[in-house]
Amino acid sequence: MAGREQPPSAGLRQAWQTRGPAAWALWPTSLLYAGLVRLRRALYRSGLLHSEHPGRPTIVVGNVIAGGAGKTPVVMALVEHLQARGLQPGVISRGYGRSTSDCREVLADSPASEVGDEPALIARHCGVPVFVDRQRSTAARALLARHPGTDVIVCDDGLQHLALQRDLEVCVFNDQGVGNGFLLPAGPLREPWPRAVDWVLHPDSAAAPAGPAPTFALRRGLAEHAARADGSRIPLQSLQGRPVHALAAIARPEDFFGMLRQRGLDLARTTALPDHHDFTGWGEGKEGSGGRLPLLCTAKDAVKLWPLRPDALAVPLEVRVDPAFFTALDARLATLVAPVSLSSPPARPPVA
Repeated sequence: MAGREQPPSAGLRQAWQTRGPAAWALWPTSLLYAGLVRLRRALYRSGLLHSEHPGRPTIVVGNVIAGGAGKTPVVMALVEHLQARGLQPGVISRGYGRSTSDCREVLADSPASEVGDEPALIARHCGVPVFVDRQRSTAARALLARHPGTDVIVCDDGLQHLALQRDLEVCVFNDQGVGNGFLLPAGPLREPWPRAVDWVLHPDSAAAPAGPAPTFALRRGLAEHAARADGSRIPLQSLQGRPVHALAAIARPEDFFGMLRQRGLDLARTTALPDHHDFTGWGEGKEGSGGRLPLLCTAKDAVKLWPLRPDALAVPLEVRVDPAFFTALDARLATLVAPVSLSSPPARPPVA
């Protein structure tokens, strides 16, 4: 439950939007899952399972639904806001999909295969300390040992990682919300909703999920440019009128393809691969060079694809968060002025 599952297929996500026959057939299994969630929370609450606070104000950005919700762009927007305030944030992550298992720092030139595609993207885009480990508290300790001037720790994913105590929680939703409201596998929920979080971010095109937490809208969209491997940019508009090949190895590849089409691009070919795919055995290279189309991919995919296809063009996903969210965040951070020790209790328990 604390791990990260492969994202569901588009068909399964659609089935999770209603309480149809398939959902009701799986509902008894979801009750067992719910029991395991409650038991795990109880074990942490009782202290039988150990949790730690990193010793700096800690913000967890995560979700309660299976599949992609666009957490990493929110993490990057949050980090950039903290930097603009003059703070020195650091990021911790599990590093899902990497070939290694140790705790390590993610550098600007770290291979995504060794650190995970999302941590590699954050390190290259934001230029902040990033550490990965399955146990986020281990990653946090290593981060602070190497970068003791870190003011705030941001955890990319981890609402269900109860071994890490946190001060603030941000729950991100996509436009499908909580779906049918059932837990896995009958619905999309990893844990019951509503649950206690500090803030909810949701697409401005969808209604805010019901719950007591303050909600703020965010807008997702593609950048006006595509980036080359060398860092140079070309206007996305310059690709209009030319057939292109679009590739995405993310939880919801159809979203990326749809946004490209909305920008007037002619997708002569699309390739949807599993989230965090490492492109091993990817057969696109069998195309003859004379018939090769311009290849567009997401920024997350580009950090793995560029060693194989240095001509690929990355189209970043940008998010615009309601400024009121950052106002609320700043007000809460102002109260977290004194660092806490590893043995101190969290500002708010990680379990309800």
